[in-house]
Amino acid sequence: MSRVGKSPVALPQGVEVSIKDDQISVKGKGGNLSVPQSALVKILNKDGHLHFEPIDESREANMMSGTLRQLVHNMVVGVTQGFERKLNLVGVGFRAQAQGAKLNLSVGFSHPVDFTMSEGITVTTPVPTEIVIKGADRQRVGQIAAEIRAVRPPEPYKGKGIRYAEEKIVLKETKKK
Repeated sequence: MSRVGKSPVALPQGVEVSIKDDQISVKGKGGNLSVPQSALVKILNKDGHLHFEPIDESREANMMSGTLRQLVHNMVVGVTQGFERKLNLVGVGFRAQAQGAKLNLSVGFSHPVDFTMSEGITVTTPVPTEIVIKGADRQRVGQIAAEIRAVRPPEPYKGKGIRYAEEKIVLKETKKK
């Protein structure tokens, strides 16, 4: 059995989980999230913990039990604490400005780049060279952070561009005469 699938998911106070034939829904103070239910996994709710068991001993059912367990765990963490990604802008004149659900980037192009955040995702700029993306859905937070980074990824010679806060850029050495 999957090692991840063996560990149960604890349900904190204030989190409601509804398991239907076709989907699993998690409701909490951070919002509502749902994921499709797999026919290969049996879910049991025992005294505040969700247990995920494969329906049979097939490899697909084993893999799906670990995958579904981790997806539900991410939803529980998302509706209780939420997820966040930080991006840094490195470069002369590079700056970001958040205005409600919009993000305005000035990253060395002849025009500003605008992003509109989807519902459930908030963006803030504590300083003009830092972007903080927050939300309950881990996948959407990461996807939006990747799309913003793709506007101007860090270049390998000076390191200018948009990078994740924890990202280390290995700089290339310039040509020697």
